[in-house]
Amino acid sequence: MLEKKKYANGQEVYTYDENKLTYYYKNGKIKSEGPFENNQMEGKWIFYRESAQLWQIGNFKNGKKHGTWIRLNKDNQQEYNEEFMAGKLIKAKYE
Repeated sequence: MLEKKKYANGQEVYTYDENKLTYYYKNGKIKSEGPFENNQMEGKWIFYRESAQLWQIGNFKNGKKHGTWIRLNKDNQQEYNEEFMAGKLIKAKYE
């Protein structure tokens, strides 16, 4: 997951500091960020579009989707709200 360190243009692919992992787009804007423990995503993660607009908020447990996941469309309206348990979709509500 953390093999590639830099894009061809020199931009860092990610930074890791005190259990927080942040991924970047080639343009330097944040792609996603959240806790990273035991070599896996853990807890609340936030994902952004390349324009820096908020895209998704979700939770991981033991590296798998767990809990609520919300996705926003480009008009900042909720597109869907899903519930996961140990990586499996258990409930979905689409707008």
